[in-house]
Amino acid sequence: MSKSLTRVTAALEAAGLPARIVRTGAETRTALQAAEVAGCAVDQIVKSIVFRGEATGHVVLFLTAGGNRVNPARASAVAGQTLGKADADLVRAETGFAIGGVAPLGHLMPIRSFADPRLLDFDTVWAAAGTPHHIFAAEPRALFAATGSDIADFTD
Repeated sequence: MSKSLTRVTAALEAAGLPARIVRTGAETRTALQAAEVAGCAVDQIVKSIVFRGEATGHVVLFLTAGGNRVNPARASAVAGQTLGKADADLVRAETGFAIGGVAPLGHLMPIRSFADPRLLDFDTVWAAAGTPHHIFAAEPRALFAATGSDIADFTD
């Protein structure tokens, strides 16, 4: 088991969430790919969108429904600072994950995060489990609690 997958599994267990991790036969780097594998609606996919806080220099995570797009101005307002592009090195250094496999939990350090209320429309959502070939299912409110995410309006 990869270090990333091990961290996600441990974080799920620590949060008391059932570790329903699925190894996929195909990559799940996009919401559409993940939805096809999970057999669910694209909006049931939790995209982990990472920005760099310009004031802090640290990443800020937005857990977004698969069909939604993060609005940078709204996201900056929610985060209380201007947000910019987080490069791959910063994402890996702070989350421990490569872009395309960023999980909503199991990060190397505490990360401020916000959650899209659209995800609450579903009983189950699916998120990256730390690799492009693993996803996991969770109840959205339990996932938000486990990640410490604040529910906020930051999408178009």
